[in-house]
Amino acid sequence: MPNLGEMRTLPLEHPGTADHRSPGRLLWWLVKGQWPTMLGGVFFGILWMLSQALMPAVIGQAIDQGVTAKDNTELLKYTGLMFGIGVLGALAAIMRHRFAVTNWLTAAYTVVQLVTRQAVRLGATLPRRVATGEVVSIGNNDLSHVGNAMEITARAAGAVVSFFVVAALLLNTSVNLGLLVLIGVPLLMLGIAPMLKPLQRRSLRHREMMGELANLASDIVAGLRVLRGVGGERVFHDRYARESQRVREAGVQVGKLQSLLDAAQIALPGLFVVLVVWLGARFAVAGTITVGELVAFYGYAAFLMLPLRTATEAANKWIRGFVAAGRICRVLSLEPEVTDPANPAPEPPVGSDLVDVGSGLRVVAGQLTALVADEPDETAAIADRLGRYAPGQVRWGDVPLEQLPRVVVRRRIVVSDTGSTLFSGDLQEQLDLLGHGPEAVAAALHAASAQDVLESLPGGLNAVVAERGRSFSGGQRQRLVLARVLTGNPEVLVLVEPTSAVDAHTEARIADRLPALRRGRTTVVTTTSPLLLDAADQVAFFESGRVVAVGPHRDLLRDVPAYRHVVTREEEVPAS
Repeated sequence: MPNLGEMRTLPLEHPGTADHRSPGRLLWWLVKGQWPTMLGGVFFGILWMLSQALMPAVIGQAIDQGVTAKDNTELLKYTGLMFGIGVLGALAAIMRHRFAVTNWLTAAYTVVQLVTRQAVRLGATLPRRVATGEVVSIGNNDLSHVGNAMEITARAAGAVVSFFVVAALLLNTSVNLGLLVLIGVPLLMLGIAPMLKPLQRRSLRHREMMGELANLASDIVAGLRVLRGVGGERVFHDRYARESQRVREAGVQVGKLQSLLDAAQIALPGLFVVLVVWLGARFAVAGTITVGELVAFYGYAAFLMLPLRTATEAANKWIRGFVAAGRICRVLSLEPEVTDPANPAPEPPVGSDLVDVGSGLRVVAGQLTALVADEPDETAAIADRLGRYAPGQVRWGDVPLEQLPRVVVRRRIVVSDTGSTLFSGDLQEQLDLLGHGPEAVAAALHAASAQDVLESLPGGLNAVVAERGRSFSGGQRQRLVLARVLTGNPEVLVLVEPTSAVDAHTEARIADRLPALRRGRTTVVTTTSPLLLDAADQVAFFESGRVVAVGPHRDLLRDVPAYRHVVTREEEVPAS
């Protein structure tokens, strides 16, 4: 029996490697991972149920041996036995509940750790393969259903054992009543079973729709400022209202079937109890059984409602847990688009150039290199390859980037794209993730021209950031994101359109301060801003994914008409 004083501390140091080949395998893996507390819960669940199952037998004996026989000694003996069984049942109930809560928490938060670690492992792959609402639904609802499946197991085990104990007691007293229980209870379960499969199907559809609705809500909140600017908030409000009504209707369908199941859980066992009591009363009138045995039969019949309802509740929770485990398995089964090599190569020395073989780009170490293309997606794709977020032939010094572990690449090369955002929490922690100190934060805020944002906040760096930084304007949020990545001072920094949401005056300040802060470090910027391009050491111009010109911004303006057209948006004058 596991010692309660030694129960595991959450979160776990490592949740382990889950068996996600199927929902059933995942649930069984969770059970095996906490088998001591699961067995403890089952043990006390059985003890708790048995203490209630045996009480009618003791009461019946007290009536026959004590009350009917007028034997005070026997009456006192059975009264003391009832008290002892009651105390034992109460203690077993306390322990069962403690183990049940432990099993719930362990399973639920193991799922949280599994999904979180998988999200970190997938990185940029996750938002491309799974909607935000899907992940939110796992964190809000599915882990609860998995926890419920673990929690109910202890009571379900007690229900099964107590059912057979009661059946044996009835058979010992009356073969007819014992057979009635042994045959009737499985028939009751079969009567409820046809509702379980449709309930599983409707629950799964409802869960999927809730995930889609959560994803829609996330998109609307993220783009609310833009929607208001173009007058589109009413359109998306109406769409959300329609979708929420569809989710409500699906939930009503689940509720209808659930209400029928709940009613059956009460009505069918109730009818069964009436039948058992009626037959027992007839046997008592006929003299086949004693008065005490009749009272015991009534107690058995009343008690049987508990294991019957527990069994149907367990079936319901296991179905919901199975549906939830299926959603979790879908996330856990995803593989990152970029994986670690089987035989990692040695890290390249500091100061090595980056070369994107596919495009012909060479990023000289220690310089600020700007990438320009008519289609921004071209340079964004190169940024993904340089950061090893997408497959491609990239060399870092003499080492192919694909032969380096992702943890090495993430530590030395940082990509900040247009999807980068702020998290809720303290602003100071947001900006200084690696603990570089106040001076590094101040220098980064200055380079990102974000001091005015800080000054406008009550509490300054101690201000609390709202979810996704929604309390900031687009330009403020972009500058704070830039300040955060600059505070980290990575060896290689890749910035994707870092000034797309700021005004020209702010952009000019950033263009003036960024090179000074990053002096001696490798920096890559994808942009078409003349201000940033003029501050770059060299500019690479792309057409159809290939470098067609490299040089200072002003030289390219003078010598490359296509470049001039992209940067200034001038109409090209055809040759006469």
